[in-house]
Amino acid sequence: METPSQPLPEGVLEVRRLPRTDFRAAHTLQRELLEARLAGRIGDVLVLTEHEPVVTVGRGTDRGDIAGSTLPVVEVERGGEATYHGPGQLVAYPILALPEGRRDLHRYLRDLEEVVLRVLAEVDVHGTRRPGLTGVWIGERKVCSIGVAVRRWVTWHGLALNLSVDLAHFRQFRPCGLDASVMANVADFVELPPTRLLYEVLVVKHVCEVFGLELPPIPPPPPPVPDMPLGDLPILH
Repeated sequence: METPSQPLPEGVLEVRRLPRTDFRAAHTLQRELLEARLAGRIGDVLVLTEHEPVVTVGRGTDRGDIAGSTLPVVEVERGGEATYHGPGQLVAYPILALPEGRRDLHRYLRDLEEVVLRVLAEVDVHGTRRPGLTGVWIGERKVCSIGVAVRRWVTWHGLALNLSVDLAHFRQFRPCGLDASVMANVADFVELPPTRLLYEVLVVKHVCEVFGLELPPIPPPPPPVPDMPLGDLPILH
């Protein structure tokens, strides 16, 4: 893991955009970032990626819910139940040191839901919460799963927003203990751009707004290269 020589100031969010990753590799990266954040070697970080097909199993999973899955299964430390990760899904892992006034796990879950609700509103889609259930829904369909872990009030794991994922994978098990028919994609409700970049930008924007963070300043451009006098130009023979 590469870490900056000096951590960013408190209140500044570092964003790491990754290509498609194996879940285990991303999980290892999260652990390294978590330890670095706890030790004060880095500031707050948001990891954005998508995964190769996998089912992850949180602490609340009924093992019978995944009995029929032929996909790789990985047990993790987060709360929540089983869910699927795969291509076409935007996964966001906030590694945040929650300040004194935000140290409430239920509030943190609602804040992550709020991020997704605001992202959907940006593309004119009305998302909702369901009483007693964590995640974000559009009408009767669920488009975002959330499962988190916290160590000494530093967060890890996070949210998975279905953009254009193959929903057939959800039918191999009971996602979040629910019937797989409730799972949906944002693409079922609005036309998607060709890449996930727009949704990454919107997630970053609303993580900053909801959690009171800001991005690092854009570094100034390098100075222009002075014009070379004609007499100094190399002569080709």
